[in-house]
Amino acid sequence: MEERRKYPRTEIDEQAYVSSGGSVMSCTIRNISAEGAAIDVENPAFVPAHFRLVLANHSVHECRIAWIQQNRIGVTFVAAPRRSYHHHNEGGGLEHDPAK
Repeated sequence: MEERRKYPRTEIDEQAYVSSGGSVMSCTIRNISAEGAAIDVENPAFVPAHFRLVLANHSVHECRIAWIQQNRIGVTFVAAPRRSYHHHNEGGGLEHDPAK
């Protein structure tokens, strides 16, 4: 099969989360590049076509499913990664800041 990726992928084994509509599901990122990733999930039937992939470093990628093979899902990043929008306020609690 011809390699169609523009960017090389990096093999990793990192825990992350699929987030959509208030629900969150754990997943494992198997490889990642500038434009997408392959993730393993327990049940792909519960992963929506569009979702947010939240990494351990708190970066967030807007994703679209490109393919599914058994429990592995290939995703395309549809927007530049951003940091989580929660940060600690001076009192030590979390506050929501949509500008971040």
